[in-house]
Amino acid sequence: MRASDAERERIAETLREAVAEGRLQMDEFEQRLDAAYKARTHRELEPLISDLPAPGGVVAPAPGGSSVPAGRSAAPVDWSQRIGGPATSTGGFAFWSGFSRKGRWTVGRVFNAFVVWGGGEIDLREARFEDREVVIRCYAIMGGLQVTVSPDVHLQVNGVGVMGGFDEQSKDADFGGPAPDAPRVRVTGLALLGGVGVVRKWTKAQRQRLKEDERGRLEGRDG
Repeated sequence: MRASDAERERIAETLREAVAEGRLQMDEFEQRLDAAYKARTHRELEPLISDLPAPGGVVAPAPGGSSVPAGRSAAPVDWSQRIGGPATSTGGFAFWSGFSRKGRWTVGRVFNAFVVWGGGEIDLREARFEDREVVIRCYAIMGGLQVTVSPDVHLQVNGVGVMGGFDEQSKDADFGGPAPDAPRVRVTGLALLGGVGVVRKWTKAQRQRLKEDERGRLEGRDG
């Protein structure tokens, strides 16, 4: 029987859970994940998880099935296609002005952002990453910086605010946690009489896809 996109994604989700629990090594996970997205039939999919349990309620594909893991809403991303390659930007500076890095660009291993009486925007949701781990150094003096990341990346924030704020928040809280193969973003620096905000947030396109996936699951269950 031919496999559907939803069935391929259920297999991929089982593999992600398995690597997170230590049942698979990263290289084996990547091989199986690649095979899952290339599979065209159930016969190709089933061996990929035949030696794994089904954590979080994920089950192997079955005709008419629609089981998905509870609490997971992250849109699938092939991170292997977004890590590596030369950086297109390694810093931003604004003095009584502003700068922006968003859309499709490649962030360097270390990105230095500095604003004085100005503002800066660093949006990594559609960006490529020069390396699997990047450091964003933010310095805001009487100005503001915002760093926006997808909810499924690994994020660490440890900046300091002096008569200012260095804050982290999530606008899409129920995302199920970082993806095992996603890059790690570390945000550090100083906000002096200014502010640095780090936000986990899906793009409009990702949010729309999540709504469509949820609608499809509900319709499948009702059917």
